[in-house]
Amino acid sequence: IASAGESLAAGVVFTVPALIFLGHPPSLWHIFLLALLGGALGVLLMIPLRHNLIVEEHHTLPYPEGTACAEILKAREGGSRKAWLAFGGLLLGAADKALFGIFRLWSETLDFTLFRLYTLSIDTTPALMGVGYLIGVKYSLIMFAGGLLAWWVIIPLIATFGIDATIYPSLVPIVQMSTDDLWSNYVRYIGTGAVAIGGLISLVKLLPLLFRSLKGHFASMIKDFGKPHTKRRTDTDLPFFWVIGGSIAIALLLLFLPTLNLNLLSVVLTLILAACFVGLTSITVGIVGASSNPASGMIILTLLVTSLIFVGLGWTSGLFLVMAMSVGSVVGIALAIAGDTSQDLKTGFLVGATPRAQQIAMLLGILIPAVSIGYVLKLLQETYGFGTGALPAPQATLMSIVVSGVMQGNLPFDLVAIGIVVGIVVELLGIRALPFALGIYLPVSTTTCIAIGGLLSLIIDLTGKKRHAREQGTLLASGLVAGDALMGVFIALISVLGWIKPSGSALLASWLSALPLAAVFLLFLFFTLHKAPLIEDGGPLP
Repeated sequence: IASAGESLAAGVVFTVPALIFLGHPPSLWHIFLLALLGGALGVLLMIPLRHNLIVEEHHTLPYPEGTACAEILKAREGGSRKAWLAFGGLLLGAADKALFGIFRLWSETLDFTLFRLYTLSIDTTPALMGVGYLIGVKYSLIMFAGGLLAWWVIIPLIATFGIDATIYPSLVPIVQMSTDDLWSNYVRYIGTGAVAIGGLISLVKLLPLLFRSLKGHFASMIKDFGKPHTKRRTDTDLPFFWVIGGSIAIALLLLFLPTLNLNLLSVVLTLILAACFVGLTSITVGIVGASSNPASGMIILTLLVTSLIFVGLGWTSGLFLVMAMSVGSVVGIALAIAGDTSQDLKTGFLVGATPRAQQIAMLLGILIPAVSIGYVLKLLQETYGFGTGALPAPQATLMSIVVSGVMQGNLPFDLVAIGIVVGIVVELLGIRALPFALGIYLPVSTTTCIAIGGLLSLIIDLTGKKRHAREQGTLLASGLVAGDALMGVFIALISVLGWIKPSGSALLASWLSALPLAAVFLLFLFFTLHKAPLIEDGGPLP
């Protein structure tokens, strides 16, 4: 229930401010409807996929945050030593977050620049290292390779050959732009194209599973109609007719509520795109974790498809700009909730929960945040202003550019096309395009720290007693993720209350940011490879 609010807020803040940028600020009632209907749609569409993705793909999709939560919950079962290992990681992650988030002892990001054009950044957050450990070395290094291509190949090429040019979408000459400016103005569009094609390829691969899942649910619904319930508690979902009936009800509300201003085609597009991307989102967060959820990339793909269809029909007025963005908002909120639902269901699978109870809890958990999120957005807009330095809202800004760019014909399609070609080439080389594309789309500081965690996982697997080392590492990594998240919520709260400033300069030199991360790395190795197992003997983790 609690996690639903966080995910709903993420989906709303990624998309709804774009309506403000397009000159059509939504009312509180409009925001409530988008949040409630999009959130409910995300939960419902995940129900038919749960068994296939969470249970059958258990060993393929780790769902890092879901696994982390399960390990924290199970820590009490292993005795005091196991519990201390998990909560020691939690305290370490929280302490590190507090030292730079509250006391500003060091910078969160460490930057290295070689020969002006080659920049490598490291986000020194231990939680990302923990996520990398849970993901494993394979996918973390694939993501890092995508980041290297973006920052050490594409950006230097743009800076070298376009030095005196001013190239759209930037209005500033390239010679005056930093590497961060080059990434946000050019490379992120390339990353968008790569994520789009990587997602499309993954979706095509997912279609047999989707059809098999839907076929099985329809067959089960018909076969079991009117019969007493026989499924095990831990494999019991909400009845499939809830998915069908709830989706139809949401479609009717989207169509007939005048506040939303959606027509039949836009509602049909919303349902189709949400149904396609919910499964893809679940697979993606199962690989890279919810903290790197590429929902914004899929929302951009949603906006591209919707806007291109509208342009083909000649619907290019301001009304249709808002309609296209509303479609993106509902789909985006559904994807954010679906990613969170996936992690929750993974936790439930690992600890023996009842999926049906979790799904009801998620639906209930959407209601109160949906009521309050509009007031929060209004407060942020009045206090800071979306699109300002204090509250840049980069995802919403990019989405407003995509919608207006397609509808008005000035989107940098060449950059998006380059990303599409890159994704196809990577897939042809036998590498999964989506993790690689995420490396291009995400800041390199994120993928670098995740890669460090992946290498940590490799070292432990090669040098440790595999069973005990892997279990102890999972507990520590889980604690790091949980501690960082809890302290992050606390920091956000005291920032809103005005007790600390949202940002500020670090007290210590920038290079000292590497020391806390190195210390966590070494402590992680020490406790994980400790000769005397810190975990009592017992059965393997599920």
